[in-house]
Amino acid sequence: MDVKIEASWKAVLKAEFSKPYFQQIVTFLKTEKAAGKIIYPPGTHIFNAFNQTPFSKLKVVILGQDPYHGPGQAHGLSFSVPNGIKPPPSLVNVFKEIQKDIGVGMPAAYGNLTKWAEQGVLLLNAALTVRANEPFSHAKFGWSLFTDAVIKKISDEKEGIIFLLWGKFAQEKISLIDETKHTVLKAAHPSPFSADKGFFGCKHFSISNQILVKQGKAPIDWKLLTP
Repeated sequence: MDVKIEASWKAVLKAEFSKPYFQQIVTFLKTEKAAGKIIYPPGTHIFNAFNQTPFSKLKVVILGQDPYHGPGQAHGLSFSVPNGIKPPPSLVNVFKEIQKDIGVGMPAAYGNLTKWAEQGVLLLNAALTVRANEPFSHAKFGWSLFTDAVIKKISDEKEGIIFLLWGKFAQEKISLIDETKHTVLKAAHPSPFSADKGFFGCKHFSISNQILVKQGKAPIDWKLLTP
């Protein structure tokens, strides 16, 4: 299959694209579209996380669960929204923690995290598509097999990656990660329902940068400026 994805990822994931489950994902998406279903993100952005963060430049992984299911929100990066879309509540809480943790002001009306992705932060959702207004509607149609394989490939073939696992769902992926080679930082999910149960105060952003500096890598510039 000719999947349009960044070259280094295409090489690493080549075997996955030829497996039956991936063909089933493709068939399922075609069936959804033929039935007139609206799917987010747009097709050109399904693999945006990989295209913005080449395998060779990977430093940090932030794992989300499902793309945003509202109009114009999803663009293939977990927690991120395109220019012109107001940050959803979970992202607002991420910004609050960054402000408290490293003391930088974050924008109130801008939530495009592409700048993070370009610095080596893989913003990966466990499911890469969703039906409009139906959260988790594509979660059981093979995407978890693919994204679990992505996490396992990162664990097996890289060293020193920092995994930020927020919430129970993300933390269930720990079994895929070799913690003798990588750093796993856990916290509650930044959702308004759980942010005060351990996300606020986790200091994952400063801790990640301290680890990167110790590894001899450039730290992540978490600050976002409204364009």
